[in-house]
Amino acid sequence: MRVKKREFNWDLLRIRKFTEDDAEEVAALIQRNFREVNIKDYGEEAVEELCRTHNAAWVINTASYAHMYLFCLEGRIIGCGSISSYWGREDESILLTVFVAPQLHGQGIGRKIIETLENDDLYIRARRVEIPASITACEFYRKLGYDYKDGIRQLDKDNLYRLEKFKISGEGVKGKV
Repeated sequence: MRVKKREFNWDLLRIRKFTEDDAEEVAALIQRNFREVNIKDYGEEAVEELCRTHNAAWVINTASYAHMYLFCLEGRIIGCGSISSYWGREDESILLTVFVAPQLHGQGIGRKIIETLENDDLYIRARRVEIPASITACEFYRKLGYDYKDGIRQLDKDNLYRLEKFKISGEGVKGKV
């Protein structure tokens, strides 16, 4: 059942950092999105391969080099998002693993995840931020100010669009810090 926007109680949303104990639940959330949302753009074979590789071990590995945030409602993880340095660079970062429980899409949680990531130190210090966007999520990120990397609107070898945003270093979504 889809929750209507006016019914979502933002006071109940809790944001916290990932711990290894969360890995199975985060992997299940990601796999659910692949199977219920991304399948329309990628097909069953590709989705099942993504589900196979995006398991709890993959989540733990991602969290080992990224700042991973979890968005919880009544003790359940309903969203996640990560930010990491882009190949070790101090002035570039990359957004990763941005997912929302499928039944809660369209409620503003994805925007809240991006807002949270854009207030992380790794975003604030960067002048350029990249995001590998699925076909499904590309327009969502474009509405938030990300555009095609180098102006190239073409899928990469992983069937993702490479999007980027240039910004003034030290600027987060709430302004300069």
